[in-house]
Amino acid sequence: MSQLDVRFAPVILAGGSGTRFWPRSRRARAKQVLALDGDETMIQQTLTRLLPVAQVEDVWVVTNHWLAGTIAEQMPTLKPDHLLSEPVARNTAPACALTAFMLEKTEPETVIGVFPSDHVVKSIQRFAKVLTAGIKVAAAGENIVVLGVPPTRPETGYGYIEQGSEAPEFTEVPVHRVKRFREKPDRHTAERFLAAGNFAWNGGIFLWQAKTLTNAIREHVPDMAAILEKIAAAHGTDSFENVFAEQYPQCENISIDYAVLERRSAKGETRSGIYCLPADFGWNDLGSWASLHEHLGSHEDDNVLDGPTNGLVTIESEGNYVYAPGKMVALLGVDGLVVVETDDALLITTRERSQDVSKIVRQVHEGLKRDDLI
Repeated sequence: MSQLDVRFAPVILAGGSGTRFWPRSRRARAKQVLALDGDETMIQQTLTRLLPVAQVEDVWVVTNHWLAGTIAEQMPTLKPDHLLSEPVARNTAPACALTAFMLEKTEPETVIGVFPSDHVVKSIQRFAKVLTAGIKVAAAGENIVVLGVPPTRPETGYGYIEQGSEAPEFTEVPVHRVKRFREKPDRHTAERFLAAGNFAWNGGIFLWQAKTLTNAIREHVPDMAAILEKIAAAHGTDSFENVFAEQYPQCENISIDYAVLERRSAKGETRSGIYCLPADFGWNDLGSWASLHEHLGSHEDDNVLDGPTNGLVTIESEGNYVYAPGKMVALLGVDGLVVVETDDALLITTRERSQDVSKIVRQVHEGLKRDDLI
């Protein structure tokens, strides 16, 4: 048991391929198993900041066969049967719900937390405080908790949470009921959200009791519920791998946002039981080379030289990000570039276009037929 006297089971989602961090990130060494910010890899950092609140034996990881071996090496304290390798990718709804169906069998009131494996947090102490408060909200009933990141700019790459009235029954941190979830907006809409003051970015961190999520899946995606129940029933038996491989691909390819959150929020602010807590702990999803530049630099005009290098010379150059291990790098009259060199590939783009690096990966795979480079 945790210090909360309720069992808390973090589920770390680690199935992505991290294509926007190509060429450092590949299928078998995706962003979550790279050390992009310090000595620990992204997934190791995720575990480290959870341990002040969670017991390591209660942690689960959902990943894929490309990364399962590496994650097992990087997380030696993880229970082997808590590392679930998806036979195929089916988005976040089945990945989030699978563990809930497993835990519902024996401890339906376990509070499950869903955490992406590739985010960074500046204040672990504040993260623990907000997380502890969120667990208590989730444990108080059929509640769904989402952590909303206070927006700092009119970002068009994130979904938004529209917050409603404050929930005075919860006092440890500010808690608001959720009116609805909003799709990634255009620039004008994002500016309006920012000006309104009651919108937060959806960072993909959710909390709920196991039975709350399983019942929501049964209500909103009943076909998926039947599949996940079969897989959960086989967990811990010799037939699990076969059942998992046969049944899981039949799940609908759908995000937890579409499958549960948006449909549940349609019941209305006072009836949905969805609450938002502030993710005011220095959150960054490191979603692109540009966001890594922002994270590592103190100012947008800084030139960031990342990794073990032999020095940097700059003349009339600002706002560049360079990763070129072992090289002396010289920048002359260039601004806002991203330059990333590995043993077998070289990426040159701009910070502005770094969100589109995944298009290169697609072209390498489909156009050049070079699976060795993805």
